[in-house]
Amino acid sequence: MRHHAHSSAPAGQHVKQRPDSETLKRLFPYLWQYKWRVVAALTFMVGAKLANVSVPLLLKELIDAMSFKPNDPMAVIVVPVSLLVVYGVLRLSVSAFTELRELVFAKATQGAARQIALETFQHLHALSLRFHLERQTGGMTRDIERGVRGIESLISYSLYSVVPTLIEVALVLSILAVKFDVWFAGITLAALALYIVFTISVTEWRTQYRRQANEFDSAAHTKAVDSLLNYETVKYFNNEAFEASRYDKSLEALRRARLKAQTSLSLLNTGQQLIIAVALVGMLWRATQGVVDGRMTLGDLVMINAFMIQLYIPLNFLGVLYREIKQSLTDLDRMFTLLEKEREVADTPNASALELSGPPTVKFESVVFAYEPTRPILHGISFDIPAGKTVAVVGPSGSGKSTLARLLFRFYDVGLGAITIDGQDIRHVTQGSVRRAMGIVPQDTVLFNDTVRYNIAYGRTDATEVEVVQAARAAHIHEFIAATPKGYDTMVGERGLKLSGGEKQRVAIARTLLKNPPIVIFDEATSALDSANERAIQAELQSAAQNKTTLVIAHRLSTVVDAHEILVLDAGRIVERGSHADLLALNGRYAQMWALQQSSEV
Repeated sequence: MRHHAHSSAPAGQHVKQRPDSETLKRLFPYLWQYKWRVVAALTFMVGAKLANVSVPLLLKELIDAMSFKPNDPMAVIVVPVSLLVVYGVLRLSVSAFTELRELVFAKATQGAARQIALETFQHLHALSLRFHLERQTGGMTRDIERGVRGIESLISYSLYSVVPTLIEVALVLSILAVKFDVWFAGITLAALALYIVFTISVTEWRTQYRRQANEFDSAAHTKAVDSLLNYETVKYFNNEAFEASRYDKSLEALRRARLKAQTSLSLLNTGQQLIIAVALVGMLWRATQGVVDGRMTLGDLVMINAFMIQLYIPLNFLGVLYREIKQSLTDLDRMFTLLEKEREVADTPNASALELSGPPTVKFESVVFAYEPTRPILHGISFDIPAGKTVAVVGPSGSGKSTLARLLFRFYDVGLGAITIDGQDIRHVTQGSVRRAMGIVPQDTVLFNDTVRYNIAYGRTDATEVEVVQAARAAHIHEFIAATPKGYDTMVGERGLKLSGGEKQRVAIARTLLKNPPIVIFDEATSALDSANERAIQAELQSAAQNKTTLVIAHRLSTVVDAHEILVLDAGRIVERGSHADLLALNGRYAQMWALQQSSEV
């Protein structure tokens, strides 16, 4: 049995979002690595806001200074030379401080995004095979993509918009309360409070539609990716219309969710504009009365108007900012959820590397294993693969043959018993060192969408061109590669679909030969080859297995007749064992399988 379901939720599916404060706390250490940049950015931000608030104050002085007599020679000196120059400097300072803030903090933002994305990528590779058999690739990659973008958006909107606006609000309220009566500050504060409460309430209500839209977006993306990855299967069964229908259902659900989101956004914007308009009218009415009564100057009126415009323009986007910050936190939380997904198979603390001095002895000692507790796969399997020898495992599909290879690679940990290499329990050494010591030619060969050279060299990424060619020759694929127009630069397509099954298998054999590990596993290594090619490459496989500890998992018994020992596996138990001649003489299960295969080949 090659794949087994598990009862947990699909990978990448969001179950419960943590509080926003927890997500921010989780993000903070990544940013605090650039603490001096954080401090410098905040300094420049405060500087920009001080300059921005000073502009209306100077504008008031400029207008009030215009109350001179016509043709007064001092007007030319006082107004243009002093106030106008300072006005221009302040305007320039706002832009300069803003750009300096973004320039200084850009490295922190990009650095944090890069580090979190890299950690998530590395963590996904460290997760168990079970996780990757259950994952939905399209949705999971979307979560990572949104998470990285969410970091940039969160920092951009909070540090560049919300925090500066709060600083400016505090400065303006202080100026209004000090220079004029508290009614100006009171009206402004009341309007701001009402505006913020309204915005947050409506945004919280409409967040459900954004969340639904994102879920439908991920679902549509997952269906599209899955369908395109299985292009040939779709074609085989003439199901293009069916796939289009499934995709369209997701798109229709996405369209409805987005329409609801847009309708609620219009409601939010209308309410915001109403609050701003009422507050602005109230402020200007009181300021106009002050000018009429002689308590305020025309410059004061202009200054108050300028303050209100400066405050309400950024507040106009508060709904968008709040929504984007909430969405960024949600997206970031989804990525942190992936990052924090528990490893089913992990190295023990202070695990040492596997130490080998030559071809090792591999032992399975009373191994019991189940993908699910209710469905045991292996029942107390025990056997040895002596150093430099070959042991073959045969048996019907679903007997647990490929599970042996997965356990040896430590994709899963055994339930009971132990697997040792040269006496070292593989659970007590590092996974990396175990996998470095092994090479495999799997039954289902999946290649990267890259060149033939890249896929062969993947066995040992620092291999030279000569070594890659030697491995290709040994796997009997060099002539095929050389005959193609681009040779080793030929692209193999998505998952190697441009190559035939036999060609993909030969590439897999070549990269294992290139790796040249002390332990080799052939999992139905010649299953995709015809009989003639199988015989030709069988000799190469036997040569590659020389002086190596080899486990052969086979369906065709003709490929294992020379094995040191053959194990017959059935329903997770070893029912027969011995050499080819011994098993034939036993006239049991193996002999029946041999006779059946021999008669079918005649």
